Amino acid sequence: MRSIAKERRESRVKRHRRIRKHLSGTAQRPRLAVFRSHMHIYTQIIDDVSGQTLVGASTQSPDIRDALKGKTKTEASVEVGKLIAERATAKGIKCVSFDRGGYRYHGRVKALADAARKGGLEF
Repeated sequence: MRSIAKERRESRVKRHRRIRKHLSGTAQRPRLAVFRSHMHIYTQIIDDVSGQTLVGASTQSPDIRDALKGKTKTEASVEVGKLIAERATAKGIKCVSFDRGGYRYHGRVKALADAARKGGLEF
């Protein structure tokens, strides 16, 4: 008997692969990838042509880790969105392609995307 968690994970990975067939990051428009775990949220801006991560941020980043104590996961996602936008604009990145990682555009993923947009990133 298969566990429900394993089936959910496999379904998400299938959706992510389907999305990634059509979505790729370039030097002019890198990919903003999101990964959501049970406790944390991670995001990277990736240039798929050169295979390099240009910028990254997560709830475990030292810059914001202490500020997140006592906040909900959605509020933490907003802070990560602001941080990734700040780091991207410092590197000169303005336009990105949003890769939701197979997750629904809802809740924490949406909060991160909206905060990144307010921080100056264009999707």
